[in-house]
Amino acid sequence: MNQLAVSLDHVWDAVLAVLPQRRWDLDRLRVLLQKEVPPTVTVVGKYNHGKSRLLNELMGSDIFNVADRRETIALAEHVHEGVRWLDAPGLYADVALQDDALAREALGLQADIRLFVHAAKEGELDALESSLLQELAADHQRSRRQTLLVISQIDQLADEQQQEKVLDSIAQQCPGCLLHPVSSTRYRQGRDGGKPRMLEKSGIAALQASLEAALKRVPQAREFERDALLTELTQELSALQQMQEQSLHSLQQTQKQQHIDFVEGLRKVLEGIEKDLEPLVNAAGVDHSLVPDTAEFGFKMTAGKQERARLQIAYSRACIAINGHLVEYGAVGLPAAQQTSVRSMDTVMIAVMGVSVKYRADLRRIFCEQAGRDKLVQDFTHYFEISEGRRALEAQIETSQKQLQQTRQALEELALLEGV
Repeated sequence: MNQLAVSLDHVWDAVLAVLPQRRWDLDRLRVLLQKEVPPTVTVVGKYNHGKSRLLNELMGSDIFNVADRRETIALAEHVHEGVRWLDAPGLYADVALQDDALAREALGLQADIRLFVHAAKEGELDALESSLLQELAADHQRSRRQTLLVISQIDQLADEQQQEKVLDSIAQQCPGCLLHPVSSTRYRQGRDGGKPRMLEKSGIAALQASLEAALKRVPQAREFERDALLTELTQELSALQQMQEQSLHSLQQTQKQQHIDFVEGLRKVLEGIEKDLEPLVNAAGVDHSLVPDTAEFGFKMTAGKQERARLQIAYSRACIAINGHLVEYGAVGLPAAQQTSVRSMDTVMIAVMGVSVKYRADLRRIFCEQAGRDKLVQDFTHYFEISEGRRALEAQIETSQKQLQQTRQALEELALLEGV
């Protein structure tokens, strides 16, 4: 394998990873970059329209098989006098569309010049032929590849009046398209019998002249098409890179802003809790919550029970406020790795705050001292960052970064072809 083939494979892999829908154009570009490939003429048309016979007459030798039955079932190739000739299977002859695929490969990937053959006996072009010719005309605008419309088997028409009628009808279907009426039979008879008039009436000489002129334009057309494809691919990759950069920037900004909003919002919640708790935790006098109840009090309400109830209610309100903030940011449940068999315990609130009873000193330390509030912010932010939503966003960012890197690499690889 030569060095060019290796480098092309490397470029193709990089570009296809980003633009898989451009495989066809990349395959055509590969052909254009193979400088040793001779100009390629592809003959295409419906089954039994005289394509193979026409090629034989153009080359002056019976190289391609000719038969009344479906003969050409694969791309037949021959190089003659520095020109590569391809005879494609007849269009629409194979119900499985395999022949059509081969014909379109010959037209789309291989051909520099297309000889589109239509039998005069069929009259005007059918809808499928007309559609394909329109595709080829549009491709000419993009690639400068040339199409010659050949009306074959004119000898099978009754007279010149019928021939003129058929040609006029086809010309109306293809405005501005030069028609090449030919008869391979007349050409063979004129050549073998030494009949110049028959040769002239065959139309082959005029077609050969058009082909020679078209072949001279091939190098310039190839260069134009190669540059056009490289430009198209580069522009598409550049536009994609710009879009990916914007998308990645937006995702990163969202990630950053979510973090800021979560932390700032949590601090405001904690500031509100501190303000609400301050009268309770800093109340003067005896802290009755620390006085344990004894059996003699039984179910009687005591100062200790009342104080502990007030502390518990205040603590519960604080937890509800915090939990509301966690719900807003989707950071309520524990990650799978930390979950237990007790569902009610699998919450971020339990993981951070625990389940023990809180007293004045606990509430003061947790909510009313800066160190306590900072620790709550740190702990809750940790669980926020590993929540499902944040992990999903992080995965999006990683995917976006990989896609952007692939696009940048594809652009770098494609740039290597500029001087090839």
